[in-house]
Amino acid sequence: MDAHRMRGIGLSMVVAALLALVAPAAARGDAVIDWNEHAIDALVAPPPGAAQVPPVSALHMAMVHGAVYDAVNAIDRRYQPYLVAPRARSWYSKDAAAATAAYLVLGNIVPGQQARLDAWYAASLAALLPGRAKDGGIAVGEAAAVAMIAARTNDGRFGAPGFPVGDGPGDWRPTPPAFVNDPNAWLAVVKPFLLRSAAQVRTDGPNPVWSRRYAKEFEEVKTLGSAATPTARTPEQDALAGFWGQSPVAMLNPVFRALSAEHGLSIAANARLMGMLYLTTADAAIGCWNDKARWLFWRPITAIREAATDGNPATVADTDWLPLLATPPYPDHPSGFNCLTGSFTRTLRDFFGTDRMAFAVTNTGTGVTRTYTRFSDVPAETIDARIYQGLHFRTADEQGAELGKDVARYRARHYFHPAHRWRR
Repeated sequence: MDAHRMRGIGLSMVVAALLALVAPAAARGDAVIDWNEHAIDALVAPPPGAAQVPPVSALHMAMVHGAVYDAVNAIDRRYQPYLVAPRARSWYSKDAAAATAAYLVLGNIVPGQQARLDAWYAASLAALLPGRAKDGGIAVGEAAAVAMIAARTNDGRFGAPGFPVGDGPGDWRPTPPAFVNDPNAWLAVVKPFLLRSAAQVRTDGPNPVWSRRYAKEFEEVKTLGSAATPTARTPEQDALAGFWGQSPVAMLNPVFRALSAEHGLSIAANARLMGMLYLTTADAAIGCWNDKARWLFWRPITAIREAATDGNPATVADTDWLPLLATPPYPDHPSGFNCLTGSFTRTLRDFFGTDRMAFAVTNTGTGVTRTYTRFSDVPAETIDARIYQGLHFRTADEQGAELGKDVARYRARHYFHPAHRWRR
């Protein structure tokens, strides 16, 4: 569909929404922040949202914020583009550009939510004065959205489900109680957003099941990650296990918004921040699932119940062992949760130029809030938390966090640089 037709359709939807009086209240902040919240509502939130699992929602948030970044940056002109730099005047409306880019990309990802998107878009445009600045911003947003949609067409999303299943020592297999094989295993072969190949961030892999280190980590998760009561966990370990039980995207996205407000970031800075965060973390998710498919290592629940088969005299089986939390339906190594938290927190450090930053994280399911003074405090906690939950061996957590940081390091070398370093 050409850009002019997209604009016509989009604006007709806006008019219809306004006439039907279905648009929500006027946007509270700049369009980048508003549409970040809309994207979370559409992709991460439960129905009528799509309730996407963290790695899938990270990919789609990257599509939204990559397009938003290109749209706003084309007007701002201070940094390298991600995909495209549509022709734009410096006085074009950045809010119109951001809203349009996000609206069209989300419409491509979740077409079943078109009525909600129309209402949000109507409210965004209704808050802007009519005229050439608004029209110019809309056109730039359309161009950025078209480029993103084209770039992610046939990119490997929604391919074949399921990981290969083994039955030997160390081989991954579906776990109780549901014995599900990951419907999103296609993440392993999705085209990266920033990396040349997911193989660039391969990990060293899990410890051999016959090794001393494996036996040590086996005993750690067996003891500290058990659902049995009484537990060997301390009250603080129990608190960490309960706190980090929610999606890292759902828990950390409000932190990004709060830091933006606290630091008074401009719309252009917000576009760059969100673009950096989600494009980096999308590749951390892709690299993580690619590495899971490489190693196909068993989860603690399987390892502990079947320890009699592992050939390691230092491990003792417990055929009734259960983890504190239900085991996700994909291999142990590396930890997806830590791939994401490592990527997010390293990117925050890069953007703000320091690891030292006071911030708070809330688990919206429990209402519990924890405060931090360094971005690196988060992966330090989530590495331990996934052990206390009984979900991972320590090596999977540590290497997962490092994989996320490796993607961030690559992004820092190659993307989001000042415009004078970019050559067409």
